[in-house]
Amino acid sequence: MKEVVMLDKYFNYKKHRTDFRTEVIAGVSTFLTMAYIMFLNPLILSDGGFDFGGVFTATALATALACFIAAFYAKTWPIGLAPGMGINAFVAYGVCLGMKYSPAEALGAVLVAGVVFLIISLTPIRAWLINSIPKSLKLGIGAGIGLFLAVIGFNIMGLQIPSGSPTIVKLGNLSDPLLLLGAGAFISMIVMEKMKIKGNIIIAIIAFSVIAWVFGLGKFNGVVSAPPPMTHLLDFDLGAALSASMVTVIFTLFFIDFFDTAATLTGVANVAKKIGRDGKIVDIDKAMLTDSTSTVAGALMGTSTVTAYVESAAGVKAGGRTGMTSLVIGVLFLFCLFFSPLATSLPKQIDGAALVYIATLFVRNIADIEWDDISESAPAVLAMVSMPFTYSISHGIALAFVSYAAIKICTGKFNKTSPAIWVIAILSVISFWVG
Repeated sequence: MKEVVMLDKYFNYKKHRTDFRTEVIAGVSTFLTMAYIMFLNPLILSDGGFDFGGVFTATALATALACFIAAFYAKTWPIGLAPGMGINAFVAYGVCLGMKYSPAEALGAVLVAGVVFLIISLTPIRAWLINSIPKSLKLGIGAGIGLFLAVIGFNIMGLQIPSGSPTIVKLGNLSDPLLLLGAGAFISMIVMEKMKIKGNIIIAIIAFSVIAWVFGLGKFNGVVSAPPPMTHLLDFDLGAALSASMVTVIFTLFFIDFFDTAATLTGVANVAKKIGRDGKIVDIDKAMLTDSTSTVAGALMGTSTVTAYVESAAGVKAGGRTGMTSLVIGVLFLFCLFFSPLATSLPKQIDGAALVYIATLFVRNIADIEWDDISESAPAVLAMVSMPFTYSISHGIALAFVSYAAIKICTGKFNKTSPAIWVIAILSVISFWVG
């Protein structure tokens, strides 16, 4: 067909040793592994005061737009982008519920952080920052975000509830049939992952939700309808975002997005063999610019930070090598616009189970922390445990950098530590004082 030939010329399949069919299969593979965001992002942000339907539509459109930008600008990157897990939880539970900011004020902060990311993506500061933050801190912070998500997932499932005593929390009602269905969904996700079944998260969510509907444990609202209105479109408040009290929030949003994107792109580049002989990643500037632009667009549409998904590796393993993979992902997310009744029908306990499963994916990277050097591993562990215990991603990041800087001073390694560490540590101390 003429259209296929045009795509062949644009994406240059032959050069990248791929073809149209392979790219489509790769796009479907990545979509299946990240489609859960259509259900979880509205659920999480609605807990922070956002409109579920508005976020659902914004999620689909922002994801599709981000994938289209990746397809036609960063056209050598077979990646999927969507509102990031962990960042959405920070916005909902940290910024809105914890700090009492409105959704409009939170979106303003997301927008400003995206603009900062966009500017840095266009300058040499990008490479300097990527190389300045120690690997152990990055891994510890990532694991901390995972544990933070696990706590939220436990609460949503009802597995963990307030105790009303000095023990802080206690075990929930294990006889609750919906909790048991959530537990079953969690186990099935792990089993399907072990069996290498693509789309294990979305399959488990749908399958166990059907069981809940059949036994009258959940309300089925239908499958297809017109997309909900975009209630948060251009609904951002820059007044609060530009205030001194929002500095920590904006820094946290930027930090998580920037380094999560860098880590994700590095992982995808390894699988796709996009690392040159000089050790540099081919076209990473275009991928970073795509990510930052997508964050700005997502904030304007009414959702939290849009970022590259590590699930993109599924498509790369299926043979995806060009932006055609991203194009397929974007088109499939556009189709998701019409499934909002299904999204509102899913029992929250089963959605919570998906959060706990995703948490395990975040935490497993601690294996690469430098455990033999306690000056590196201790701050990483502090970041990892302080996020769920303080119920704050920003506090966890701040404590990690302050402790890392203090340890380097006390061990006589001040001159060997990147200036970026000192800047972030000082800003963290100031944020504690201001807070």
